[in-house]
Parts: sequence; structure tokens; C-alpha cells
Amino acid sequence: MQIEQGLIRETQLDSALNHSVHQGRRSDFAMMLSMLSQDALDFGQFHLPTSEVEANDKSEAALKKELQIGPQKPLAPETFDMLVSEENAFIVQHFGMTAMQLKECLMPEPLAVRDDKKHIPLNVLDNCELAVRRKIQKTAAYKNAIPMDAAGFYDQLATGEHEAMLNAVA
Repeated sequence: MQIEQGLIRETQLDSALNHSVHQGRRSDFAMMLSMLSQDALDFGQFHLPTSEVEANDKSEAALKKELQIGPQKPLAPETFDMLVSEENAFIVQHFGMTAMQLKECLMPEPLAVRDDKKHIPLNVLDNCELAVRRKIQKTAAYKNAIPMDAAGFYDQLATGEHEAMLNAVA
């Protein structure tokens, strides 16, 4: 008799091990156990049937839809609207606070009023030391300064137009 496949797992024996124990055939039971693989990784517990796992869509939009998350709250408005607080006051006055909360959930307002990353609120500036405030004021004044056209100024000096303008003023 030729053995086509080696006996590795007890599942290949079906219920033969169980029958040999209940019928008192110890020699058959010992022989079948000795034929099984000694490697624990060959045991049936480590060879469970596998099913194909579906690839889930992990994109941000799919997760927001699955978790029922509303629209993202913007950091700053695209355009500045002076009437936002007036509209909010009207909603609270006529429809109540729950309507205002519903509006905030459906159409969230920006977290900041300005779209300027370098803006420092006045209450923060008031809490700074005097040297820090002066430094910030100097940088703000430097930003607001009119840029000078160096090439044009040089041309005026070279042609003498600048002196003519100074003489006309004096």
C-alpha cells in the first residue's frame, strides 16, 4: 500500500481517534497519534479556513460618511462678512439657541475672523513686554512703508531732475 499524502493533522483522521478511544482500541489510538506530525504549527488550530477580506475604503470622505461627521469647520473665512453676527442674533432671538446650534452643525462658521496667520490680537499685544510691542510695531511699520524704486531714484539723480524738484519746492 502506497501512502499518497502524509498524515499531518488529526482532522485527516476524521472520527477514527474518537472511535478507537470509545471502543478501547488503545493500540490503534497510539499508532494514529504516532503518525501525526510532532510540529505544533501543523495542528489544525493553526490552519483555520480563511475568508477573503474586502478592501475597505479608508479615504477621509468615506470615513466621514460612515461616522456621520458633518462638514469640517474652516479656520478662516474666504471673504469677510460683517453681517454674520447680526444674522446669528436674529436666529437666536426668533428661533432660539437650538436653531443656532443646528445652523452651526450644518454650516460651521470659521474659527478665526481673519485669514492672516501673522495677525496678533490686541489683547495678546497688551500682555507683552514693552520691548516686544515696540519690535512688533517696527515690523508692522516696515511692512506698511512704501517700497522705493531705487533704479528710478538713481535715474533722477543722474539726470538732475531731483535737484530741479528740490529747487522748485524751496
